Amino acid sequence: MSDHHDAHDGGGHAVPVKILLVTCASLLVLTAVTVYVASLDFDTLQMPGINVFIALLVASIKVVIVGLIFMHLRWDRSFTSLLFVSSIFFVALFISFAIMDTKEYQPQVIQADSSEIQNKVNQLNHSLDGYGGHDGAGH
Repeated sequence: MSDHHDAHDGGGHAVPVKILLVTCASLLVLTAVTVYVASLDFDTLQMPGINVFIALLVASIKVVIVGLIFMHLRWDRSFTSLLFVSSIFFVALFISFAIMDTKEYQPQVIQADSSEIQNKVNQLNHSLDGYGGHDGAGH
């Protein structure tokens, strides 16, 4: 029984230098893609905010690469890799839905720090001066 335990703890998986160099190059290229996409103006194509979705997609790909290579999930059981990749996918999907929902209702959000809104709040406060209760008599 101890032989099995000792053989299992005998060290980690050695990753070939070629795989590490390809991983480094792909992460650098994907980082450059993220920076380039962030500088593009998609408003001219009537696609505002698409930069965020592309950045999330690229970030998800980078996370999968890091997990598979540096966390050695590529050489682990396939179920562990499947769980990792699917969790990253679902996190990106849920964040995308939250961003889409935020973009949908953004025009309806009232900017409370504007002077117009502050003036209306002040008028409302002054119109309520002297109102002391439900029946107007202060009870």
